Amino acid sequence: MRILILGGDGYLGWPQALYLSQKGHEVAVFDNQARRQFDLKNGFDSLIPIKSFHKRVERWNELTGKNITRYHGDTTNYDELTQAFQDFQPESVVHFAEQRAAPYSMIDREHAVFTQYTNVIGTLNVLYAIKEFAPSCHLVKLGTMGEYGTPNIDIEEGFIEINHKGRKDILPFPKQPGSFYHLSKVHDSHNIMFCCRIWGIRSTDLNQGIVYGAETYESALDPDLATRFDYDQIYGTALNRFCVQAATGHPLTRYGSGNQTRGYINIKDTVRCIELAIQSEPAAGEFRVFNQITESFSINDIADKVERVAATMGITTQSDYVSNPRVESENHYYNAVHTKLLDLGLQPHLLDDAEIERMIGLAVEYRDRVDPRLILPTVNWRTTENTVTQPSEQRVFG
Repeated sequence: MRILILGGDGYLGWPQALYLSQKGHEVAVFDNQARRQFDLKNGFDSLIPIKSFHKRVERWNELTGKNITRYHGDTTNYDELTQAFQDFQPESVVHFAEQRAAPYSMIDREHAVFTQYTNVIGTLNVLYAIKEFAPSCHLVKLGTMGEYGTPNIDIEEGFIEINHKGRKDILPFPKQPGSFYHLSKVHDSHNIMFCCRIWGIRSTDLNQGIVYGAETYESALDPDLATRFDYDQIYGTALNRFCVQAATGHPLTRYGSGNQTRGYINIKDTVRCIELAIQSEPAAGEFRVFNQITESFSINDIADKVERVAATMGITTQSDYVSNPRVESENHYYNAVHTKLLDLGLQPHLLDDAEIERMIGLAVEYRDRVDPRLILPTVNWRTTENTVTQPSEQRVFG
């Protein structure tokens, strides 16, 4: 198939491109490199060195004899987006091209507006591009489990049957997003569902949990193909942060009570899930929702695992409970249904000691690249003006 990956230079988009190319699909990647620009502006960097967008595509094509096509463009620029659609004529579009971090969206008004504009307007442009230039194309959209929040009932896969005053209906599952980023994803889901209904577009909305892992089988083939390893407080996940803290002798920072529970998924399963979604194409006008997780953990669960594995590696760790910068329930029920991708054939890579040991090992190997200013939280949901990093003169590591 001809598959266009929007956001194909990102943490997930790049390994996805490699995976689908290796499977024999004709793949094109579209990206404006906004994340790289954020890093340059604010002094951020991936723990693992990554090559430029151009060089990593060139290396893959050279190494495999395949041909990933590269487009530089922005989804909020309709002319750039539609040029790629018209040139490549995709049969499936995988949409990663969004500002992906909740803390980023809560820094201040400017970052909240950027998040909502980039994500909502960008997705609207994608929907119009499909309608105008690829009406039979299947849109595979990366949503987030954060759309649901933490309700005191089981989280169904997108829809719930409601009985009310003697009548019943199947309706979208109620959304309780926890940041301007998560809100933007809710708006995306509503816009996509609306366009499926009125234009007959076919789409799969993948409500993805927290992704972990530093590599896929394809990205591990050559150092030039590496994807990002984010450990900072804006883009890094708790597992990444804990592994880096263990490797650098910093206490593991457990936010709040540490009982906040979320769904998780290995990056190897992410790329497989998207392939499964593409292969099981929905009917014209159908809007599907899959919950893309494989297991659930609390912050304390993750920290305990990292401390235990670190100990087997001869690394002594300790933990600090720090004030939670987020506004969220810290003691809550969490049970998310996630059967649809399993039914399609997903065989999960579950979080085991070997995976955590590999991540801690990478953090040890690249510890000289760790910038301690980037780790402790500076973005607080309760304020409207925040900083991106700790002041340079503040010592974070003892």
